[in-house]
Amino acid sequence: MEIDTLKEMTEKSNNIVFFGGAGVSTESGIPDFRTDSGIYNQKSQYSYPPEVMLSHSFFMEHTEEFFKFYKDKMIYKDVKPNAAHTALAELERRGKLKAVITQNIDGLHQTAGSENVIELHGSVHRNNCMNCNESYNLDYVLNSPKIVPECSKCNGIVKPCVILYEEPLDTDSIDRAVAFLERADMLIVGGTSLAVYPAAGLIQYYRGDRLVLINKSPTPYDSRANLIIRDSIGAVLRTVI
Repeated sequence: MEIDTLKEMTEKSNNIVFFGGAGVSTESGIPDFRTDSGIYNQKSQYSYPPEVMLSHSFFMEHTEEFFKFYKDKMIYKDVKPNAAHTALAELERRGKLKAVITQNIDGLHQTAGSENVIELHGSVHRNNCMNCNESYNLDYVLNSPKIVPECSKCNGIVKPCVILYEEPLDTDSIDRAVAFLERADMLIVGGTSLAVYPAAGLIQYYRGDRLVLINKSPTPYDSRANLIIRDSIGAVLRTVI
């Protein structure tokens, strides 16, 4: 019944926006953060909790320790897109889906073929020198002979273009996301507990009556949803293409 309703909503919509979180990528083998098996609850050899190590102040004060954790726990270079990623790319190809707004930093939506992706928290695939702003790809960071990657031009620190705790979201990304949400005739939210702000607060800009939540656990927006599906996001989304 829920799947039939989702299909009907999708068929009637031509301006769909998808808003996703870590649960979209768990089916590709990337752990989320807050579930029992997530990064925040894993036993670790590190001296600090992950929330601390992923903060701007920790990066600045303990740069080498940050990169050890970052390369160990945040990079999943060999993972592949799953059914959710490929379904969303197909919906975009058909002209139904206008934008993917993601909290993920893994780049799997683009790998699957999605073109209009707004990465609220940045991407591991983009890295810039903090001194001269020279750009580097992920391989440069991973293959650096030093734990802390250095710019080949000026020897400055090469920082991943990911949003750390204590850092503001990119204003251009926020503005683009709001514009798509305000115009959307259907919003599909998947794989996110909607607990991380300010990203989760963007949902309020959707004013339509086709708000779909696909998540295995409850969210603060359940009472506002027109349809809630508690199932694998890949299994659900593949049914609409």
